[in-house]
Amino acid sequence: MAEPNDRFIAGDEHPEDQIDRALRPSCLQEMIGQNQIKENLKILIEAAKLRSEALDHVLFYGPPGLGKTTLAHILANEMNVSIKITSGPAIERAGDLAAILTNLHAGDILFIDEIHRLGRAVEEVLYPAMEDFCLDIVIGKGPAARSIRLKLPHFTVVGATTRLALVTSPLRARFGATYRLDYYDQAALIEIVQRGAGLLNIRYNDQGVHEIAKRSRGTPRVALRMLRRVRDYAQVRADGEITGPVSRAALDLLNIDHMGLDDMDRRVLLCVIEKYNGFYNHRSKNHL
Repeated sequence: MAEPNDRFIAGDEHPEDQIDRALRPSCLQEMIGQNQIKENLKILIEAAKLRSEALDHVLFYGPPGLGKTTLAHILANEMNVSIKITSGPAIERAGDLAAILTNLHAGDILFIDEIHRLGRAVEEVLYPAMEDFCLDIVIGKGPAARSIRLKLPHFTVVGATTRLALVTSPLRARFGATYRLDYYDQAALIEIVQRGAGLLNIRYNDQGVHEIAKRSRGTPRVALRMLRRVRDYAQVRADGEITGPVSRAALDLLNIDHMGLDDMDRRVLLCVIEKYNGFYNHRSKNHL
């Protein structure tokens, strides 16, 4: 049985944002799963600290919900530096990126989510910034135009993408470390749900936690979202404790089956089976 935990986040954030922040591990020791990546990051962090240098640029890739953003925050916490957060679609012009870069301090981490969606002009500004820690700015127009190179403090770019193939080769080459995040196994997901339940002061038993982990499709984000919804059900329709029957009833009500598939997933699969005889046709026939 879980013991209540008094940890919480205060402030003016939306309650759901407070919960997400509270559930996010803040250091490598707290993070569950992805053991090989954690070992590599420990070495990377320790070596940078021994040399009193900024971390090398890091690229995380893999399916959504596996912890890429969490790892970026963990790197900042472990290095005791600030983290600036943006995304590829948010940086529309080269000047937007230049404004961000000129506000960084030595050792800071710039986290770029969905980095594969950066525009070509923006990437051209990022290349010298990552490699030489310089920012090339053109002042004036026409014959009077001249280029000025500004020195930047040594900082770290942490990129995250769900589509590694769409990250251009020149950009990929400028990352010193690239890691793929894989789906989590059942044991890790159980531990993640147990930790989340403890932080949220939820009473549970093993059967209740196992049912949530089994239906979470190997993804911590999905598991923690299910945990919150099962908690709601347990408080309204039961005595507040997450048990096996309570978890099953709550997830069945959400139309999430024992494999973690929801109604839309089943509709897509049925369409493939009924309309295409189990084949997915896109230029060529590939059997599912």
